[in-house]
Amino acid sequence: MLRLTAFLSVLLGLSPILVHADDQILAPGAKPELLQEQGAGEGPAWHPQLGLLTSGDGNINLRDRTGKRSVYREGAGSNGLLFDRQGRLVICEPVKRRVSRLEADGTLTVLADRYEGKHFNQPNDLTIDGKNRIYFSDPCYGDRSQMELADAAGRKIEGVYRIDLNGTVTRIITHEVDRPNGLIVTPDDRYLFVADNNNNEAGGARKLWRFELRADGTVDCASQKLIHDWKATRGPDGMKLDAAGRLFVAAGLNKPNPPHETADSPTAGIYVFSPAGQLLQFIPIPRDETTNCAFGGDDLKTLFVTAGGTLWSVRVNTPGRPVWPAK
Repeated sequence: MLRLTAFLSVLLGLSPILVHADDQILAPGAKPELLQEQGAGEGPAWHPQLGLLTSGDGNINLRDRTGKRSVYREGAGSNGLLFDRQGRLVICEPVKRRVSRLEADGTLTVLADRYEGKHFNQPNDLTIDGKNRIYFSDPCYGDRSQMELADAAGRKIEGVYRIDLNGTVTRIITHEVDRPNGLIVTPDDRYLFVADNNNNEAGGARKLWRFELRADGTVDCASQKLIHDWKATRGPDGMKLDAAGRLFVAAGLNKPNPPHETADSPTAGIYVFSPAGQLLQFIPIPRDETTNCAFGGDDLKTLFVTAGGTLWSVRVNTPGRPVWPAK
């Protein structure tokens, strides 16, 4: 594993930091295990009673604690999923161009579907800060003819937004990133990490950025720091944090996808970064495309990984740090 990490670090222009023996990221002997072949395209989210929810095949799907699979919410058209601190499911719905929340009684509340009277593009992923404000990314992949959001010069906007508790929606990132995808706020509300994942344009960004987050929920754009650049392979997608503050980022490809993703060395998997943004370890996933991950299990030490509709798991030593359930 360390040999592969070193190889990837050379390939991507980084110097790996090897973790100490008493701080190994993976559990002893752990390696990714294939759990299912379909239905897990994106958005894994763990519920301690239900099991694992994923977005796939147009639905929100459930893999219960015994491994039995079923459709949890048919026709959801969802991507990113996240439980808030009350255990309610918050959903990015790119098909319906909105962010919604599934209440305890089963009703659906639309939290945001427009900004300044114009429809969002494709809400993709989301995170929640310590004040329960929701942040979500709004890229546009594929057909761009229906994009409504633009600046005064007519330049299309793929931004990042914040939903306050009173329902107010504020754009906090406009053109600072190329095409925002996965994102996460650190537990101390100090930083916002944003995956910049423009894989279907020549020269598009494949980068992970860090912004300082102000107390009012805006970002300090001058603080923007490049954490990692995937260059000619597929860029970063979903990400999660463990209890040690390490960042687990899904990215890469196992074979070229020309004309825009041309790297010919296997790079698909989970990239683990220190809180300071240094590459610690690479966990290869032998299936394209690695899209997201989530911690689950009773001890939150099972890392679930979605990749090309398939679902994988691998045991880690340190529990994850989801908003809910909190350890």
